[in-house]
Amino acid sequence: MCNLNIEIKFGTDGWRGIIADNFTFANLRHCAKAIADYYNGQISNRQVKMAVGYDTRFLSKNFAAAVSEVLSENGIDVLLSDRAVPTPTLSFAVSRRKLDAGIMITASHNPAEYNGLKIKTSAGGAAGTEITKEVERLILDPSSNKVNFSGKISRADLTKDYVAFLRKYIDLKKFKNANFKILVDPMHGSGNSFVADVLKGTKVKVDFIRQDVNPSFEGLRPEPVLENLLNTQKLLKKSKYDLCLVLDGDADRIAAFTGDGEFINPQKVLGLLILHLIEGRKMDGGVVKTICGSNLLDNICRALKLKLHETPVGFKYISELMLKENIVVGGEEAGGMGFKNYIPERDGTLAGLLLLEMMIFRKKKISAILKDMEAKYGKYFYIKDNFKLKEVKVDINDFKNVKFLLGKPVVEVKDYDGVKLICDDGSWLMFRGSGTEPIMRVYAESRNAAFSDKLLNFGKKLVFK
Repeated sequence: MCNLNIEIKFGTDGWRGIIADNFTFANLRHCAKAIADYYNGQISNRQVKMAVGYDTRFLSKNFAAAVSEVLSENGIDVLLSDRAVPTPTLSFAVSRRKLDAGIMITASHNPAEYNGLKIKTSAGGAAGTEITKEVERLILDPSSNKVNFSGKISRADLTKDYVAFLRKYIDLKKFKNANFKILVDPMHGSGNSFVADVLKGTKVKVDFIRQDVNPSFEGLRPEPVLENLLNTQKLLKKSKYDLCLVLDGDADRIAAFTGDGEFINPQKVLGLLILHLIEGRKMDGGVVKTICGSNLLDNICRALKLKLHETPVGFKYISELMLKENIVVGGEEAGGMGFKNYIPERDGTLAGLLLLEMMIFRKKKISAILKDMEAKYGKYFYIKDNFKLKEVKVDINDFKNVKFLLGKPVVEVKDYDGVKLICDDGSWLMFRGSGTEPIMRVYAESRNAAFSDKLLNFGKKLVFK
């Protein structure tokens, strides 16, 4: 049996831990050995091939090298990125080069003290629970099968093919003479230059802030939520831009601002992109949202007669649907979105480019397009907060017994992932424990900003009663 310092568990999107606490080189090597055991067991008639990528976090490059060494020692050929890259870049390389799997060293939007590991399938999507559960088992009970040969480690530029694909995916001809000026905030993450790389040769002017590598993320978590973007918002209010795109730490999630600094939360971004892909690009297919998704998406899909799927939180569930069904776009509440005719993976850079493309197609500022959408499909006030639970124990099942939310009767309870309380007027309150941190996420939505705030505060009182 394996002697681990701490239990390794995969959450909604990989294994994450605190650097030098549970996320150590020793534990990471145990995890890499288990991944090697799993794929060597699945593919016994030939040599396994994998890609390894990493983000801009503290020690990510070193962690990626350690993983590559373990894989190589276990007979796996490794393509190791020669630089920090977005998670979708690694995922695209796995799919495009017909590799068996990929490993990405990243903790995505978690605070700076975290790092993590994501497993990507041969299709480029997130590994499902059937894979991660078996990897967890093999960590504790590693295979004793001996591999009689070593794999080789090759360093490679994974970005060239990725940028070339994105340039083909968007309608680049229509970008040529578009005189928009945009601001990109990659939050010191690995998505630091790709929007400009894709738009090279067009008249779109691209400026960046927080483009440098800063593993502390200025003391903020690299998550594209408004509380982490107040300085970005201030800059927009005193500058002249048509759009601002914000990427999380590994550039698989997005949020946005209008040119005058109005925050466009990811649920609204997803709504806009549904409209663009269906109405602007004339694509077809269904839509996927998670249980935390906005009512806005239901209204859009109902009006456009699109099939709407709902999944638990975690893009792996959306990935699985994208492989089985005709899905035009799938998105989660935190800003991860995946698109038809691409890999089944979220990509913040592509989402941002499509948002800009929507402006070009409609010949309108994003603020005007947003106003049109809300006038037609409803204006919703969707908010969430995270509450640390280190000192508090919460039984989420207790919330199922709540019958009224601020005087409004609860008419439906969804409990297949967290607990969501839905009122007769469509307003709702939801509780869900994080799969990667000791926090409780509380979500609220209604058609009134003040009422959404009150709902969220009511939810907080329930958590800490």
